[in-house]
Amino acid sequence: MRRIHISDFVAELGQPDAARALGLTQGGLSKALRLGREIYVTRKKDGIYEAHEVRPFPSQPKRKTP
Repeated sequence: MRRIHISDFVAELGQPDAARALGLTQGGLSKALRLGREIYVTRKKDGIYEAHEVRPFPSQPKRKTP
């Protein structure tokens, strides 16, 4: 299995085919790219693509208490 960044995946397949392979709309994929999200794509042995996002934990900023 090979893990690549979403922008490299889109560069290889093109945006319409990459979105289709991941089960997304082209607009959703475009927004993820525009926001610079840290998403990695892997191709499973059965040929299906999976995408996983790396996010800090906790993902919500700490609230300031008064």
